[in-house]
Amino acid sequence: MKTLEFKSLEYPHKMGQRCADLEPNILEDTLFIEDGKPLGFYIKEPPIKLKQLLNIANAELNSPNVPKVKMDRGTRKMNAARGIDVVQQYSATLGACVPRAHMKRDYGRTSQLHSVASARTFIKAMLMACKEGEKLLKDIMPEQYELQKKLIEENVPEKYRLTDLFSSSISNFNIAAAYHQDRGNLKGCVNFIFSKKENARGGHLHVPEYDAVIDNKDCSMLVYPAYKNMHGVTPIIPLAENGYRNSLVFYAIDNLQKFF
Repeated sequence: MKTLEFKSLEYPHKMGQRCADLEPNILEDTLFIEDGKPLGFYIKEPPIKLKQLLNIANAELNSPNVPKVKMDRGTRKMNAARGIDVVQQYSATLGACVPRAHMKRDYGRTSQLHSVASARTFIKAMLMACKEGEKLLKDIMPEQYELQKKLIEENVPEKYRLTDLFSSSISNFNIAAAYHQDRGNLKGCVNFIFSKKENARGGHLHVPEYDAVIDNKDCSMLVYPAYKNMHGVTPIIPLAENGYRNSLVFYAIDNLQKFF
């Protein structure tokens, strides 16, 4: 695994702006360093067991077994008039969910997907894949592993823990997020971003502050602190009728302790 030093740069991109169709400049296994300390890493070809689990989770996500929330943006007529290709978008969540700000009383909530019998294979494969990813984190960034475990123990009540290192997960189908910053994430924690991709291009993570465009190869694994700075996803462009890009993401939500 090679090492890449990240240095902050000025950039013109704005929050909410859509990413351009950029080509990746990080294509191989890479450990990201900032100020002399590991920040995250990218693995192009993870171990076979992890790949097998991701394939199972992805197949279940793409099936009717897993209820999804549709994420279509605007109507087909509106998008067509604006010259935007219409692709189906949806997502599925696991673990703790962001509390609803509009509710009159504060309380935490967990994904209803855990009560869906047909989704059990998906949930099991996702949790097992995350555990395999945690082994890689412990091996590559042991200090981050111990820090994140401690942060979860101190800030996330046991009832809201999805694993030892995460409270939550979201699986996105064909969603190319505009530039944003995950300010609701627990500070000090990294995200796991697993990718599944078929007959499609794009879907790379762009971090303007570092001029980093990280490849989105099928079954790749990206570890990154999404709370830290602005980032977005380049357009996902199907190359065939069945083309898609899925991201299977694990993260830790901040402020869950007040719902204990």
